[in-house]
Amino acid sequence: MNVAIPSQLRDYTGGHAQVEAHGATLADLLADLERRYPGVRFRMIDEQDRIRRHIRIFVNREQARDLGAALGANDEVVIVGALSGG
Repeated sequence: MNVAIPSQLRDYTGGHAQVEAHGATLADLLADLERRYPGVRFRMIDEQDRIRRHIRIFVNREQARDLGAALGANDEVVIVGALSGG
């Protein structure tokens, strides 16, 4: 499935805004992303296996809060990173 990558994580994906990844659950998808793009998962998931506060992951435009969320082959996954500044 296609995964939209926010600009602050594109250094890990070789600059790609859209990448391909697979998984039956969100956790599986993130593990696949980590295999393909080492280091990217740690930027999204903390040491307690929770989505970091500054990251939002949407599956079919619904915010995913649980890494165990089931995914379908045609689902759309969008990762969004919070922007800050002053």
